[in-house]
Amino acid sequence: MNKILIWSVTAALAGFLFGFDTVVISGADKQLQLLWHSSDAFHGSVVMAMALWGTVVGAIFGGIPTNKIGRKKTLFWIGILYFASAIGAAFANDPFVFAAFRFVGGLGVGASTIAAPAYVSEIAPADKRGRLVALYQFNIVLGILIAFISNYFLKDIGENAWRWMIGVQAIPSLIYILFILTIPESPRWLLSKNRDEEARKVLYTIDPSANISDLIDDSRENGVTKHENIFMKKYRFPLILAFLIAFFNQFSGINAFLYYAPRIFEEAGLGQNTALLSSIGIGVTNLIFTLIGVALIDKLGRKLLMYIGSVGYIISLGLVSASFYYNWGGLSVPIFLFLFIASHAIGQGAVIWVFISEIFPNHIRASGQAFGSSVHWVLAAIIPSLIPMLFSEIGPEVVFLIFTLMMVLQLLFVIFLMPETKGISLEALSETLTKKNNHKNEIKETSAVSSL
Repeated sequence: MNKILIWSVTAALAGFLFGFDTVVISGADKQLQLLWHSSDAFHGSVVMAMALWGTVVGAIFGGIPTNKIGRKKTLFWIGILYFASAIGAAFANDPFVFAAFRFVGGLGVGASTIAAPAYVSEIAPADKRGRLVALYQFNIVLGILIAFISNYFLKDIGENAWRWMIGVQAIPSLIYILFILTIPESPRWLLSKNRDEEARKVLYTIDPSANISDLIDDSRENGVTKHENIFMKKYRFPLILAFLIAFFNQFSGINAFLYYAPRIFEEAGLGQNTALLSSIGIGVTNLIFTLIGVALIDKLGRKLLMYIGSVGYIISLGLVSASFYYNWGGLSVPIFLFLFIASHAIGQGAVIWVFISEIFPNHIRASGQAFGSSVHWVLAAIIPSLIPMLFSEIGPEVVFLIFTLMMVLQLLFVIFLMPETKGISLEALSETLTKKNNHKNEIKETSAVSSL
């Protein structure tokens, strides 16, 4: 188990770089807009959101290298992308070069949401899979916290403070690249490529007492059809599940908030220093409640955590909207947003990457995750890019009210559609979810025949 934990933590470090890369831009937000005299529309959609568009491309196409060259090699190249992005953006002298290098980093973020959870889910025992895959999310929020702290301490080092904020990411990127060289390839990926002997060695290293021949047979049976794709009718149910959990994740407003936390706090009447300090508070809250979510995900299950998170979202976002509408001022907005972050961390934050990595069969897992990640990141690019304009045009109170209403719909999704996946092997889950979809089709066909 110690080896599995070390390998899982190493792969999950891609999440640390994801979190750092996503939030580090928030500290440079207003400096960059003033430096390049950008309009709200250009600043939001190009300077701030270009990394997210890179993430969309990385998510759409990240399943290709994850399937073709393997989980480990993909994770290695993700580290290279992060490193190149940090150095290039830090030395950029115009918004277009800056945006181009941020796009490169975004490619790494998008691909990491496929390769890292897939890798960890494929080496983890069923009863510990939730918390091990959730280490990826823990690393994301740790990266977010470190980025907020880094931004706070680098903010006063001169007019080029933003270069240091962006460029410092090169250090953890280099460390990650070196660490990823020490892990083995995913045994389930090796089996999907008929590299049975290599897979057998990794499986023996993971658990010498396991019946490896049976596991190989189960995995082979689960991936017996090589030419299938995720859009086949038999996989419609897991596809719908991946779409909806990713859709609601972003319509909570989480990425919009993380990108513009200091700006939102300033809109609420806090000074610049207080706004940056409040951002650190957000990072700490996120980390603490993600730890709670990671600890509980294999005990309470994915579905109960989503119940808790959904109710917390509705309460906190409703209060944020009301505080802007009624000008409550003071610390009301930060306090309500701390509750929002806690709700996200214990619910969607802990569950999304675990859940998407579990619901597809081995042979199409990377493609299924690419679909879920793509939905997530397309919305994560669109929504934050609209925030500066929406705040100016309709006001933050209406924006947060829309997010509140979307979370009511998420609660209905959890109640009526979301299955529980804890403690079930990947192969058994694949069979159950596929059968569930096939059973629905059989009922429709029987009804059609009966009506003739």
